[in-house]
Amino acid sequence: MAIIELKDISKIYKIGKIKITALRNVSLSVKKGEFVAIMGPSGSGKTTLMNIIGLLDRPTSGAYFLNQKRVDQMKPKEQAKIRNQGIGFIFQLFNLLPRMSTFSNVMLPFTYSKNKLSYKEKKKRAFLLLKKVGLSHRINHFPNELSGGEKQRVAIARALVCNPLIILADEPTGTLDSKTSKEIMRIFRELNREGRTIIMVTHEKEIAEYAKRIIKLKDGRIVSS
Repeated sequence: MAIIELKDISKIYKIGKIKITALRNVSLSVKKGEFVAIMGPSGSGKTTLMNIIGLLDRPTSGAYFLNQKRVDQMKPKEQAKIRNQGIGFIFQLFNLLPRMSTFSNVMLPFTYSKNKLSYKEKKKRAFLLLKKVGLSHRINHFPNELSGGEKQRVAIARALVCNPLIILADEPTGTLDSKTSKEIMRIFRELNREGRTIIMVTHEKEIAEYAKRIIKLKDGRIVSS
């Protein structure tokens, strides 16, 4: 069953009188439990595609179905609800809040989610996820006390805490050395084995090969999938 269905998605940005076409009639289906990597040169439309899938941007035309619901035409509040509860984001620069501990950063998504768990259950879930990524001994440390790999593991735990439908990872190893990148990708692969749906943007071929399917973009079009 497809958890993500994009049909003839195009995105045109207007800068004054100039039109820039970032995506051109992109159609894409991602099944539940897939691990997909999106590759392409700079300007190919990778980030725009990721932003549309993550409901951070709207397509100019086409249709987007998430979990069999059309979401591209929903109101901003409805999209925000789906984004907060159904999508876990992992970024290249981690996006951790510097004045919050590791544990508090992982707990943060609960602030924006109408999760029915009790506070005690939320704390337990956050701790178990930090333990899962090997950071149960660093829960009281702050981001400036962590290595790059540790920060990304915190970001992974944070992305999982609300049990999202899909995980979107934008260049998750872009600032990490090769050894740490392999450690992070092993976590991704294990999450996928557990049934997590993962969509990852990367420019690194060796990182893309951890995925089960590689989609290549060029000039806003899918050239290989």
